Amino acid sequence: MRQRAFGQYCGLARALEVVGERWALLIVRDLLVRPRRYTDLHEGLPGIPTNVLSTRLKELERAGVVERRLLPAPDRAVVYALTEDGRALDEAVLLLARWGAARLDEPRPGEIVTPDSLVMALRSTFRREAAAGVSVTWELRADGVVLYARVANGELHTGVGPAPEKPDLVIAMAPTGPPPLRALMSGELSPQAAVADGLVQLAGRPKLLTTFVQLFRI
Repeated sequence: MRQRAFGQYCGLARALEVVGERWALLIVRDLLVRPRRYTDLHEGLPGIPTNVLSTRLKELERAGVVERRLLPAPDRAVVYALTEDGRALDEAVLLLARWGAARLDEPRPGEIVTPDSLVMALRSTFRREAAAGVSVTWELRADGVVLYARVANGELHTGVGPAPEKPDLVIAMAPTGPPPLRALMSGELSPQAAVADGLVQLAGRPKLLTTFVQLFRI
């Protein structure tokens, strides 16, 4: 596929020539969370045709944004990962994600939430200035997805899977009804109402749900 060119001597135009094609930034988003096999990337981007995914990966490789790595034994699998140049997109992706999060309403028909998109949602909405002196670990469970968020000394560590240490609070989203996480993070739904209405179930220190929505705000 021919690379898009804008005919402008501009940093933004040059960036868009590399990552401005459809799906490219979502591939970068997922690789900012963790290296992925081709099949993992396709599974996490269920709307992308296989030929488009292959094309985008080749384009990003040629641009020096993505590279292939061979995992050590016993896995011996080939994964795609960001290069140092690709990881430099982190701040720009987080800012775009935060900008877009303010424009989310209820999910459109057919839209899904993936583990990697949830991790990036936490990273993009994290309020570091409000986290001074906070040391807490949350585990979030929603529709079969498990991820964690650990805040320590104003820094956020988050990833897919169970918390690496015993969480201070487990937040389990109700399997039915509207997804409460966005409403909590936007302030449309209070922690008290979420619990009272059965939209979330808590295990651990319940007051830390309020702390969570104070630190992760759309």
